[in-house]
Amino acid sequence: MTDSIPPAAEPPLPTVEVEPAATPVRAVIWLHGLGADGHDFEPVVAEFDPDRLPPTRFVFPHAPMRPVTINGGYVMRAWYDIVSLDFSQRREDPRGVIESARMLERLLARENARGIPDEHIVLAGFSQGGAIALHAGLRHPRRLAGILALSTYLPLAETLSAEAHPANRDVPIFMAHGHGDTVIPYDFGERSGELLRAQGYDVAWHPYFAEHGLVMEEVRDIEAWLGEVLGAAEG
Repeated sequence: MTDSIPPAAEPPLPTVEVEPAATPVRAVIWLHGLGADGHDFEPVVAEFDPDRLPPTRFVFPHAPMRPVTINGGYVMRAWYDIVSLDFSQRREDPRGVIESARMLERLLARENARGIPDEHIVLAGFSQGGAIALHAGLRHPRRLAGILALSTYLPLAETLSAEAHPANRDVPIFMAHGHGDTVIPYDFGERSGELLRAQGYDVAWHPYFAEHGLVMEEVRDIEAWLGEVLGAAEG
């Protein structure tokens, strides 16, 4: 594991990276939730059986620091501002979502430069991070290996049909949510999955008896899914 910083030409988005024993031929870029940082899901990698995955680099970026309205304007790591606790109205700011999606695109480009093409990369995220993974991944102009969206929802859903790129119309999407989630209600996340399915996306919905976090059953299911989407092609 190393802390690394993108080249000076890119926005200052530092990352935590977990490298495999062999030269990586796949990558997972995994975005954390509100107020956390890139170390948050680093321990999950240790729970994966390396024999079930091809040599895979896990990249955990740190979100930028920004004021968050629902927290009284307190500055914390956030992929976008959240302006309301009410899920019946718009909660995310479009500018922040788009800005973070562009930062994610630069991380994808960096993996390309390090020898890993888009079709061997999974975009992953939890909560806010999952929202950015969905937003960016469905608009990305080259086919990805998959999108992993945990305890989250689809942001800016009203613009998806106009902005979605055909390259990822059939990308595998793993969505998971806990029935006891009090941060992002289960029903709200499920409606996002249903909306995506209604638009023809390949969504695998995974419910768990959990709150706003991962449980071991979920980790095992994620490991199996990553083995499928990352191991489909020869490295």
